[in-house]
Amino acid sequence: MIKRPPRGLLLLEGRALFEFASLLPALPALRRAPRGDGQPVLVLPGLMGSDLSTRALRGFLGRLGYPVYGWGLGRNRGPSAQVARNLVERLKELRRRHGRPVSLIGWSLGGIYARELARRFPDDVRQVITLASPFRDPDATNVPAALLARREPHPDERLFRERLGAPLAVPSTAIYSRSDGIVSWRSCYEEPGSERESLEVASSHLGMGYHPIVLLAIADRLSQPEDAWKPFQPPAGWGWPLVPRVGLPTDSVSASD
Repeated sequence: MIKRPPRGLLLLEGRALFEFASLLPALPALRRAPRGDGQPVLVLPGLMGSDLSTRALRGFLGRLGYPVYGWGLGRNRGPSAQVARNLVERLKELRRRHGRPVSLIGWSLGGIYARELARRFPDDVRQVITLASPFRDPDATNVPAALLARREPHPDERLFRERLGAPLAVPSTAIYSRSDGIVSWRSCYEEPGSERESLEVASSHLGMGYHPIVLLAIADRLSQPEDAWKPFQPPAGWGWPLVPRVGLPTDSVSASD
């Protein structure tokens, strides 16, 4: 089990307002973000979020030329059989409409949805990008227990949890923050390996979908040619925290820290 983040980090979640406000001065850099080949992109919100919460992210990607879509299911009140069916239909419909695999971006719980869609339908998914998504241990969180209780229990909970953290058959990028006050960063990173990576940013949980550094990292990942995925390379001459830090911290990643 992974420990939940220290409750003191919740005080830092107020940064989200400043991260949203930082979009304006960051506009010159955001306008120079790399552009890809116009692949379709589906963006999934976090717990209790809706498409309104991902509007800034989707607007940014739309201006880069991507046909980008919200999930269209209202407020994300937690996983259910109906949500799973609707997400499959949404993915399949976008795949048919564009005739090519869809890139998935999921914020928090939305990232878990995105990973499971990619696990079930790898031929329909080009890549997965998760933002502060606790797929290694969904309970390592400061989310109120009443909200977590909305999830319908799985018949084999142990097997279900093992599967959540298992590698995907498509390229995956996990973006996380060690100062996240909502979920433990240790539950959000991807084990390094072929076509999978972790990027650390200095962001709050609630503001990650607005953070300019996160948006630029997403643009970089989406701009890669299809079937030619390469690990993220920070721009020459730029250092942390102005660019993501690749991989995991050099200190321990054990659950006891």
